[in-house]
Amino acid sequence: MSEAHRHGRSDWKKTAVVALPAVLAVAASASVMAQGALAASFAVSGTGFQVSSGNLKSQGLASYLQTDRDVDGEGHPVALLGIGNATLSDICQAAQVKTPVGTVVFKLTAGGDAGQVTASDLVIDGEDLVGDARFGTAEIGRDASTLDAVNGVQGERDKFGLQARGIEVAEVRSHAWSATGGNFRLKGMKVDVSSGGKKCF
Repeated sequence: MSEAHRHGRSDWKKTAVVALPAVLAVAASASVMAQGALAASFAVSGTGFQVSSGNLKSQGLASYLQTDRDVDGEGHPVALLGIGNATLSDICQAAQVKTPVGTVVFKLTAGGDAGQVTASDLVIDGEDLVGDARFGTAEIGRDASTLDAVNGVQGERDKFGLQARGIEVAEVRSHAWSATGGNFRLKGMKVDVSSGGKKCF
């Protein structure tokens, strides 16, 4: 676990866009939002999850900073990211969860030899982001209230935001707190729960 993840700080050293695949990893609990990629309003569990992907391509990105809160009111600073359409070579999601019989790893994988993973209308709240990214037309430092690259993804007036009309990210590594969205296709999906399982990275 990175230093930034332990202390709840977002790491922008490379780029926030690499957290986008995190939403695909929790497709089983995601919901379609009524008016495009709108942020869901719910208390996060307090258990972050780990995500990786070999390659991500997306049309449209919008992002700004906000704080997620769990049921105890504890805050988790995150980069909220939304995309309209995404294609991934593969996806791996893993969460380490405490249970009455000990700590287990919940792991979801899809794509790879089974085919590409696709999704649309996605919103994720992520932190601790690493990857090699290529932007199309990018606007960094745009007022979050004026973002228009992804339908419904706008922040507060006078707050920092960024957006791009197209992105490609290789070797994605990310942690996230929540995800919502719709229109998922997870080819070759596999879910595994085990006490001795390995996480994504």
